[in-house]
Amino acid sequence: MFLPFFLALRRAGVPVSLREFLSFLEGLAAGLATYDIEAFYYLARTSMVKDERHIDRFDRAFAEAFKGLQAIPAEAVLEALALPGDWLKKLAERHLTPEERAEIAALGGFEKLMQTLRERLAEQKERHQGGSKWIGTAGTSPFGAYGYNPEGVRIGQAESRHGRAVKVWDRREFREFDDRIELGTRNIKVALKRLRNWARHGADEELDLPATIRASAEAGYIDVKTRPERHNAVKVVLFLDHGGSMDAHVRQVEELFSAARAEFKHLEPFYFHNCLYEQVWRSARRRWDEQTPTWEVLNRYGPDYKCIFVGDASMSPYEVSHPGGANEHWNPESGATWLARARAQWAANVWLNPVPEKHWQHTPSIGMIAQAFEGRMQPLTLEGITRAMKVLG
Repeated sequence: MFLPFFLALRRAGVPVSLREFLSFLEGLAAGLATYDIEAFYYLARTSMVKDERHIDRFDRAFAEAFKGLQAIPAEAVLEALALPGDWLKKLAERHLTPEERAEIAALGGFEKLMQTLRERLAEQKERHQGGSKWIGTAGTSPFGAYGYNPEGVRIGQAESRHGRAVKVWDRREFREFDDRIELGTRNIKVALKRLRNWARHGADEELDLPATIRASAEAGYIDVKTRPERHNAVKVVLFLDHGGSMDAHVRQVEELFSAARAEFKHLEPFYFHNCLYEQVWRSARRRWDEQTPTWEVLNRYGPDYKCIFVGDASMSPYEVSHPGGANEHWNPESGATWLARARAQWAANVWLNPVPEKHWQHTPSIGMIAQAFEGRMQPLTLEGITRAMKVLG
């Protein structure tokens, strides 16, 4: 009965062998995971996953094979604010007509919004639902969950519904992009090959046929000559926007990431969320406790590196223009300040945007990022990547 699970793992790219699968079955037969779904999951993962890079693929295959076996609750984890959990329980969801939405006014700017939030936290003593002032659910207040306000702080809501929050006060976990995903097309690799600078380095790795022929003719016997293999000497710092609205573009970014891994020997990837700030992450899974100061990245990789940003640039304008405007934390300096520093360090820079170019004009923050990059924003399409490689070259 577990053969479809084994086949799903193989389809997902988990290099599980028949011997490992049989070990998993032996564990089940020994009663190591009887009537316990969590124990079953860990037994399967321990038996058939030998590299942590494959854990995400395993999780997807597990969900495919046993979909509906157990619903995992997605409760928000609040760390930035000590708000009682029952204040944020979803009892109802606010549905407004277009006319009602038009009547709801924003508070009038980012500073006013943050100041009002501090005042409400100091005043509020109990859970609230509905209404237009207190932190709660199903209302038109700028603070809370499952309601509506054209400009507010989302607290305790797992998903984005209207895309209007300027700050999200929840801790969210994201999985890393899979750099081994099978590309749907080789054209991305072909486009990236336009950015190359071939050089020979390292130990002798490949046959030097002309030198071998010449040396053999001179010596009177076969004298094999080798030379260092040629590699693309281009060095790239890659910044990947992750989570939130980028969830809709994961497939495109994974294909680009996989192709970049194959084409660039010197590739340094980092994750950020929405805009560049004072911290970035090497691992999306460990983003909350293994942060890398952006200054460290700027100082470690010299101006000979090419710099590529990948993101939809879709956020509150405050996240670009204001200190404290970041979606998930309080940033001492604006995102625009850090983008300017990155562009000053790496003169060869571009921003690749997965949002179709015809829609850019509808999102103010995309225009702000495009302006900051002085026309170097390109769409994440084959044509856009080709143009970006010409810009970087």
